[in-house]
Amino acid sequence: SEHEVSLRSAESVLNRLDKDKYHIFPVGITKDGDWILFGGKDYGMLPAGTWQNCEENRRAALCPVRGQGLLSFENDCVVRERIDVVFPVLHGLYGEDGTVQGLFELAKIPYVGCGVLASAVSMDKLYTKIIVDTLGIRQAKYVPVMRWEMEKDMDIAVAAVETHFQYPVFVKPSNAGSSRGVNKAETRKELIGALKEAAKHDRKILVEETIVGHEVECAVLGGGQNPVKASGVGEILAAAEFYDFDAKYNNAESRTVIGPELPGDSAERVREAAAKIFNAVDGYGLSRVDFFVTSDGEVIFNEINTMPGFTAISMYPMLWEAAGISKPELVDRLIDLAFER
Repeated sequence: SEHEVSLRSAESVLNRLDKDKYHIFPVGITKDGDWILFGGKDYGMLPAGTWQNCEENRRAALCPVRGQGLLSFENDCVVRERIDVVFPVLHGLYGEDGTVQGLFELAKIPYVGCGVLASAVSMDKLYTKIIVDTLGIRQAKYVPVMRWEMEKDMDIAVAAVETHFQYPVFVKPSNAGSSRGVNKAETRKELIGALKEAAKHDRKILVEETIVGHEVECAVLGGGQNPVKASGVGEILAAAEFYDFDAKYNNAESRTVIGPELPGDSAERVREAAAKIFNAVDGYGLSRVDFFVTSDGEVIFNEINTMPGFTAISMYPMLWEAAGISKPELVDRLIDLAFER
């Protein structure tokens, strides 16, 4: 579901890797699940969608057997490359949910970012909320709805939501990134439609109260023996009613502001909460933690992303650039963290 965003992020990361320092094997995964060792030199082919047609491409696979590394296939020959570290620039399902991280663990290859547990619980919004409930950090009130409950009796599922909340509410798949399948419902009819749409993406659905406030994000870096550092705060100014997929990536009027004016000491409390949540989910390497800040300065947790975007408009690298860490330096630090783990 986040294939196109992953391609944009991958282009950005690849263009910022020091070619004198790293021997790069750019492996792309198609929507059909084919692994391809990209043989082209122009990484601009990735977001353009033309990378799969490069003549120098070879079919590839990362072997789960320890010591085998990356396998690529040319006619009847198999080429094996030793891989020191993987940077999985993969957003959403199968890239950010612990699935591919488990493959790296089997192969015993160091990799950038959060491990299996942190990736899995952070991708699943329901289980993230269960963890954050233990921290004393305010988050939007929520009601879980299971797909089988809707299929059995939609009226009962809707009644469970209406018992807890007044309209409008937000409906989200528990496991989906980049606001895929997220909708705002103002009426019962819209709620039913939003539940059905969310159920296309996951069997677990969250219905949340509407929070009115600044949408802000904080970048986190570190883990293990390295102190967890939280960046400054950035604010999302969405061109749409809320920051859905199109507003993020297809609407040029959506903007981000680094270091916005927020009430009182709420920016510092966002930073503290971001680091606390990152540690609670067993985070490592990097994450972006999203919040709402109300007009009276209340900080409300929204969600955590364990492989945040690295595109030209992505908040994570911009927040660290504002803190004095360039994108090439940031990529180096993340790779160093992978080796240290």
